[in-house]
Amino acid sequence: MYIYNVTINIDEDIHDKWLQWMQTEHIPAMLDTGKFSKALMTRVRVEEEMGGITYSIQYRTDSLETLQKYYKENAPSLRAQSKPFEGKFVAFRTELEVVSEQ
Repeated sequence: MYIYNVTINIDEDIHDKWLQWMQTEHIPAMLDTGKFSKALMTRVRVEEEMGGITYSIQYRTDSLETLQKYYKENAPSLRAQSKPFEGKFVAFRTELEVVSEQ
């Protein structure tokens, strides 16, 4: 099991619009690719020096091969959908391997 983690810091002035878009459009579109079985959105409880509000969105996938297919087949178009928020967020992505789950 692997987790594709996207950490995003979003400007407060567009936060509400972005949060609604994430919950009603973007996360459902990610799940609709069929490459992720589950998504978890969490708010990072830390005050950033640069301001903004930070979130971590974790998408569960079954294998690195499936994740690579997502990068090739879906990532460009899904990332392009964030254009209305361009310049208002910073994102970084990490791949996590689940070692154990209790």
